[in-house]
Amino acid sequence: MWWILDGEYSKQGCSFQMDPRGSSSSMLHYNTWQYTRVWIPDPDEVWRSAELTKDYNEGDKSLQLRLEDDTILEYPVDVQNNQVPFLRNPDILVGENDLTALSHLHEPAVLHNLKVRFLESNHIYTYCGIVLVAINPYEQLPIYGQDVIYAYSGQNMGDMDPHIFAVAEEAYKQMARDEKNQSIIVSGESGAGKTVSAKYAMRYFATVGGSASDTNIEEKVLASSPIMEAIGNAKTTRNDNSSRFGKYIEIGFDKKYHIIGANMRTYLLEKSRVVFQADDERNYHIFYQLCAAASLPEFKELALTCAEDFFYTAHGGNTTIEGVDDAEDFEKTRQALTLLGVRESHQISIFKIIASILHLGSVEIQSERDGDSCSIPPQDEHLSNFCRLLGIEHSQMEHWLCHRKLVTTSETYVKTMSLQQVVNARNALAKHIYAQLFSWIVEHINKALQTSLKQHSFIGVLDIYGFETFEINSFEQFCINYANEKLQQQFNSHVFKLEQEEYMKEQIPWTLIDFYDNQPCIDLIEAKLGILDLLDEECKVPKGTDQNWAQKLYERHSNSQHFQKPRMSNTAFIVNHFADKVEYLSDGFLEKNRDTVYEEQINILKASKFPLVADLFHDDKDSVPATNTAKNRSSSKISIRSSRPLMKVPNKEHKKSVGYQFRTSLNLLMETLNATTPHYVRCIKPNDEKLPFHFDPKRAVQQLRACGVLETIRISAAGYPSRWTYHDFFNRYRVLMKKRELTNTDKKNICKSVLESLIKDPDKFQFGRTKIFFRAGQVAYLEKLRADKFREATIMIQKTVRGWLQKVKYRRLRAATLTLQRFCRGYLARRLAEHLRRTRAAIVFQKQYRMLKARRAYLRIYRATVIIQSFTRGMFVRRSYLQVLKEHKATIIQKYARGWMARRHFLRQRDAAIVIQCAFRRLKAKQELKALKIEARSAEHLKRLNVGMENKVVQLQRKIDDQNKEFKSLSEQLSAVTSTHAMEVEKLKKELAHYQQNQEADTSLQLQEEVQSLRTELQKAQSERRVLEDAHNKENGELRKRVADLEHENALLKDEKEYLNNQILRQSKAESSQSSVEENLLMKKELEEERSRYQNLVKEYSQLEQRYETLRDEQTPGHRKNPSNQSSLESDSNYPSISTSEIGDTEDALQQVEEIGIEKAAMDMTVFLKLQKRVRELEQERKKLQVQLEKEQQDSKKVQAELQNNGLDVDQDADIAYNSLKRQELESENKKLKNDLNELRKAVADQAMQDNSTHSSPDSYSLLLNQLKLANEELEVRKEEVLILRTQIMNADQRRLSGKNMEPNINARTSWPNSEKHVDQEDAIEAYHGVCQTNRLLEAQLQAQSLEHEEVVEHLKAQVEALKEELDKQQQTFCQTLLLSPEAQVEFGVQQEISRLTNENLDFKELVEKLEKNERKLKKQLKIYMKKVQDLEAAQALAQSDRRHHELTRQVTVQRKEKDFQGMLEYHKEDEALLIRNLVTDLKPQMLSGTVPCLPAYILYMCIRHADYTNDDLKVHSLLSSTINGIKKVLKKHNDDFEMTSFWLSNTCRFLHCLKQYSGDEGFMTQNTAKQNEHCLKNFDLTEYRQVLSDLSIQIYQQLIKIAEGLLQPMIVSAMLENESIQGLSGVRPTGYRKRSSSMVDGENSYCLEAIVRQMNSFHTVLCDQGLDPEIILQVFKQLFYMINAVTLNNLLLRKDACSWSTGMQLRYNISQLEEWLRGKNLHQSGAVQTMEPLIQAAQLLQLKKKTHEDAEAICSLCTSLSTQQIVKILNLYTPLNEFEERVTVSFIRTIQAQLQERNDPQQLLLDSKHVFPVLFPYNPSALTMDSIHIPACLNLEFLNEV
Repeated sequence: MWWILDGEYSKQGCSFQMDPRGSSSSMLHYNTWQYTRVWIPDPDEVWRSAELTKDYNEGDKSLQLRLEDDTILEYPVDVQNNQVPFLRNPDILVGENDLTALSHLHEPAVLHNLKVRFLESNHIYTYCGIVLVAINPYEQLPIYGQDVIYAYSGQNMGDMDPHIFAVAEEAYKQMARDEKNQSIIVSGESGAGKTVSAKYAMRYFATVGGSASDTNIEEKVLASSPIMEAIGNAKTTRNDNSSRFGKYIEIGFDKKYHIIGANMRTYLLEKSRVVFQADDERNYHIFYQLCAAASLPEFKELALTCAEDFFYTAHGGNTTIEGVDDAEDFEKTRQALTLLGVRESHQISIFKIIASILHLGSVEIQSERDGDSCSIPPQDEHLSNFCRLLGIEHSQMEHWLCHRKLVTTSETYVKTMSLQQVVNARNALAKHIYAQLFSWIVEHINKALQTSLKQHSFIGVLDIYGFETFEINSFEQFCINYANEKLQQQFNSHVFKLEQEEYMKEQIPWTLIDFYDNQPCIDLIEAKLGILDLLDEECKVPKGTDQNWAQKLYERHSNSQHFQKPRMSNTAFIVNHFADKVEYLSDGFLEKNRDTVYEEQINILKASKFPLVADLFHDDKDSVPATNTAKNRSSSKISIRSSRPLMKVPNKEHKKSVGYQFRTSLNLLMETLNATTPHYVRCIKPNDEKLPFHFDPKRAVQQLRACGVLETIRISAAGYPSRWTYHDFFNRYRVLMKKRELTNTDKKNICKSVLESLIKDPDKFQFGRTKIFFRAGQVAYLEKLRADKFREATIMIQKTVRGWLQKVKYRRLRAATLTLQRFCRGYLARRLAEHLRRTRAAIVFQKQYRMLKARRAYLRIYRATVIIQSFTRGMFVRRSYLQVLKEHKATIIQKYARGWMARRHFLRQRDAAIVIQCAFRRLKAKQELKALKIEARSAEHLKRLNVGMENKVVQLQRKIDDQNKEFKSLSEQLSAVTSTHAMEVEKLKKELAHYQQNQEADTSLQLQEEVQSLRTELQKAQSERRVLEDAHNKENGELRKRVADLEHENALLKDEKEYLNNQILRQSKAESSQSSVEENLLMKKELEEERSRYQNLVKEYSQLEQRYETLRDEQTPGHRKNPSNQSSLESDSNYPSISTSEIGDTEDALQQVEEIGIEKAAMDMTVFLKLQKRVRELEQERKKLQVQLEKEQQDSKKVQAELQNNGLDVDQDADIAYNSLKRQELESENKKLKNDLNELRKAVADQAMQDNSTHSSPDSYSLLLNQLKLANEELEVRKEEVLILRTQIMNADQRRLSGKNMEPNINARTSWPNSEKHVDQEDAIEAYHGVCQTNRLLEAQLQAQSLEHEEVVEHLKAQVEALKEELDKQQQTFCQTLLLSPEAQVEFGVQQEISRLTNENLDFKELVEKLEKNERKLKKQLKIYMKKVQDLEAAQALAQSDRRHHELTRQVTVQRKEKDFQGMLEYHKEDEALLIRNLVTDLKPQMLSGTVPCLPAYILYMCIRHADYTNDDLKVHSLLSSTINGIKKVLKKHNDDFEMTSFWLSNTCRFLHCLKQYSGDEGFMTQNTAKQNEHCLKNFDLTEYRQVLSDLSIQIYQQLIKIAEGLLQPMIVSAMLENESIQGLSGVRPTGYRKRSSSMVDGENSYCLEAIVRQMNSFHTVLCDQGLDPEIILQVFKQLFYMINAVTLNNLLLRKDACSWSTGMQLRYNISQLEEWLRGKNLHQSGAVQTMEPLIQAAQLLQLKKKTHEDAEAICSLCTSLSTQQIVKILNLYTPLNEFEERVTVSFIRTIQAQLQERNDPQQLLLDSKHVFPVLFPYNPSALTMDSIHIPACLNLEFLNEV
């Protein structure tokens, strides 16, 4: 099923000869069998796939084919003339990312591979040898982010999927490795995406090679793009943003390969677009942007309107682009100009020149009658604006626009011009102005991008127009296609050279290919008397025309094979380019080549009053564009010679023609490209409609032929296009080898012997030094043999398995048959037994039925007999019962009659007794009433009653007031009625008097009747009044009853409230567990995010600090050493600048501010907070004093009032008692209300969260509000009643106690035995004075107590008021909270609680600081007193020793008692630098092997402890600062040493733990022993230094992770994806050119999984030996495993060759090995396995089935850690390695996308491999005591003294 096809390819005069060893006659030695797939031409799809339905034998004239739509076709073939169809590649090769890896290399295979990758996998990039083919997707793809740039950075080109970043990385890597300049050539037709590709390449260089200084040159390079697009891009019919010029940007790099500058060259600006645009096209963008911004105030003087009003912008018909905002783009252009340093004045001048061009194009030109002259209207506004904007004379420009000057040898003439000549001259002037402005802007951009630093190398990016052919092709298309001819020649020579270098490097015998390049076509254009030369000569002729030039071309080049004359035209000519034949119309060639501008017009512009305008034309030199060439660069140069010598340089008089300038600049460009290493990007436009992911085969093939992609294929196909390394060939085709061949250990010999046995023709392959080379089609043949081998093995396996299955099936059937027989026989036996059982049962049924029938007849007779007997017996019993009943009733009547008579007698006697009792009791009551009346007249009694009844009276008074109000309203109504009645009566009286005057006698009777009627009405009104009063009284009664009912309801509601509160509490307790878990998770997440942000800030700070130190070191010529007594930490704002031990009060803080200065103190937040706190305290004291003063004034007034009211002491006591009770009650009720309010708030929030989805939440809210209101009302009433009752109780107790006190006094007075004795007068006086003094003392004490009591009362009142205010605020807040949503209520409650806790925390902190300050002061005083006592004792002991010295008769030696080591180390101040050097700077971790881990940390703490013991704060500050600086210097010096970094990480953490453990804080002392508590710091609080050390630990941790990642990262991809952990599992696929990229060096290291495990073991051993905390070790390996996961998954997502079933198996195995390593090291609890979850799921995804809907659901449920983009990307990249595997269909991928569309996944495709988890340093106290630590002699710390 294979077909070898070699032959000769020729097209349009450009032929390519293949090696004669691969002639087409060799194809006839083989047969082509049925089902072979081929490609046949098709007019619509270019190429169409078909399949042979019958074997083809040699000599057949046709092929029997079946198309994909099952159509049968007979296709004629002619083997002799090479008219045979192309063979299709195997399915395993379809979708290759390198076209050269295809076995059959031809046009249909290339087209089909690109189509499959573009449409099915959405891959827009594909390699074709050294060319990157980029297809424009017309859609924004997420493959250009920073994560993708970092993923491609440092990778080899063939390791990753094709990408523009891979080409950029290849260029960058070759520049750094080979120290040779590079070029990236981006070409393609308009709309193919050239500009975007070049822009992404420059972005890659700006990111990877960012500038080392702060110039941000990379931003300026990127900022040049919007400017060049504005002035050089325009809308065409093919592209909305087409570049109408070519540019070559050189990005310069220094020796460290950082960007230091850039330079831009431009080629062939399309000036004709300024004055002419085709239909549906636009002028350059800048014109429309300026018109869109014409309304801005600064552009009013430009006199611009909309773009439709100007001829130069409205010529194309359409002035807008869909989706483009010209005003917004103009703002971006201005910002870019500002960023590149163009001043605002220059920008305005630029915009004036552009606006003047628009006005010039709209100038009205009128033709005179003779037709040979023209004129401009004198009032033409556009000409006036043109002259005003350019600062030139109006009259001069008006004259010379219509006239020209002719200069001869003798005279000078001024000649008029025709209308057409004037229009041409005006258009030429406009084009010249725009071209000069364009050149000035490019020159200014180059100045902005220049640098003073020396350029070491550069990378050039060439964004140049591709091959163009339109319906009408003019001079611009001719120059563009000429440039493409030159580039194609350079491309062919470079590709051919690389191909030959590869064969020579592999030492393969190679027959040089004599290919015919496009040099004849180039000679036709640029050689002597070529097209351009004849054009320049015709331009010199005074009356030369385009027709004459065309005729000269016909005469000169009619015999050239690349030149043709059209049949139907005498003014056009055809050039046969390498891509296609193009017909050029000669009209306009001379004019465009001359680019004629009259000198008089230029002179007027030179005389402009604006400097910029004048400079544009004064600097018009005869130099070609882009003078900055690469001639003097130090890079290596390549000499390229064509088959013919180059042309000679034309004469100098031709230099002003456009063709000459373009030819010269093109030659300079070719010299630059030949001196660099080129990299090619070919952009393809998939369709002309700009539809996303729509592929038009015709347009694609046309561009593939034009851009040189097929040329690469032809050169590759001529030789050995397929290449395999011996190792890959051995692994892939090992199944074709025999067992005896595998015994040989040399894989190279095995491969040779196998190939010689498989392929008989030795010309079909060659053995190189490291690779095997195959001709086209041989890999397909080997794949066919391999598939056959696998098929045979599969058939053998299937045969064996099917036989085994049949045997198993037979055994199963036999066992089933025996089982069925056994069950059938048992069934028959059971059926017989059932029959016998049923027969016996029938007999039993018959017997029982007959018995039942006889019994029923007997029972019927029996029941009838019993009924007759019962009725008879009942009749006799009823008769006897009636007789007994009558006798009983007679007895009852007698009983009741006798009882009535007895009761009547008793009642008569009782009434008589009651009358007697009433008379006696009335007498006693009258006597008692009389006594009570006497007592009631006393005032004391009334007071006692009133005290208890005041509140009730007030309540009753309120009720009476309400009733009075109602009564008053009713009385007002009654008075209104009576007043109206009285008015009517008066009126009637007046009428009566008047009537009496008239008729006195006649009307007397009538008046009497009226008076009588009025009286009746009055009586009626009075009766109504009585009725109203009765109704009022009745309503009062009803109200009282209603009040009682409401009180009863209040009690019920109170009970209900308590019940609801209890229920809410129970619900809250039940839900608190669930809510607490969720809150804990949220708090943990927020804490992790906050910690991550903080550690990122620490990381940035450390980077800035290192950068600052690096810059400082670079500026200082030598090492500057700080004096030992000067701390370098004074400049660091994050270190404490003042020792915090002595900052106790404000005076000390102010003194420290004066000492250190205001600027430094401002940086110390501790001092600032102390001062701020002191200001608040002073403000509070001022308010307190003011209140006290007001209180004293009020007290003085009260004293005066008390002097006048001495008789009211009892009432005051009662009031005081009442007030005190009321205050206590208010306090208790306030606390209770607070608790109830908090509980209700929690209950409401919980209930709202529960019932959020239901509709019952408003009812619950209203119910709780009603409960709260009722509770408050009930509370007020209950408080009043309680106060009244307590007052009454206290008064009763006072009366009772006073009565008891009086009785003993009376008794004592009567019982004194000496009371009747005479008392001496003097004794009485002394006693009186003593009593007076005692009274005064008691009175003073009483006043003092009363004042103190009043102060306490006022203070408590103030607290009560504050609590009331707080309660009101809380009630308001509660009401506001109820109006919010449940989520907002919870959030608001949390905020309130946080603010409350914050305030309480601040208060507690202030209290703690006060207590600590007092403690320190007391300690100081105690030490002072102890010192004084010791000095005194020492003096006394010395005096005694002096006195006793003469008593000693012999010499005594004093033995010094050895003191115990207290865990402190003493050193002198001048030894501090030596201590830091020996213990920090020069210390090696190997010196402390075998000692206590973290020994330097313990030594440093013992030194700190001694400084604390001596209370030397300067020493503590200096030592800590020096230690931190020393550690930083060591880490900076050893920034790539893992052991040193881990050593100082463990010591820094241990030092931090020691400062916490011995700080004296109870929270850190819970695990200390008594001995360790003695070693705590006594005088200093080093909290701020602990924070500094914590930040330093974070920096060290980040550096440790960076070092570890740097060591692991080169191993990850090779070990996890490429190395065969399971031998023979992975199958190697054919590789293309990129696998032999020049960026890959020979002998590149390959790592296996064991290398990663060994490195991990090394890390773990070092960390454990250094004594690092286990929790930190867990975090380190979690971070490293995350990095392994991210790097592996990112490479998997960017490598098509890695996405296969075998790779998934390898990954599963590798991950299991890593998990086993984690368990073996007891690190499985670190969370490292969870970080590998995305990679685990990716491996499972590669192994799962991918066919049915159920498979899609399984994938979606399994891959939860992968995003939708990642899943789809892996499915698109999935590549089968064998024919038995199948590709993932597009429909299956669409199903996956549909099921995952609800996910809210991030848009990022790759994982962030730079992400660092926030580190947490848990507190880990040490079990060692300071006195047990031994200092080894190797540290050279002899100057330390143990204390």
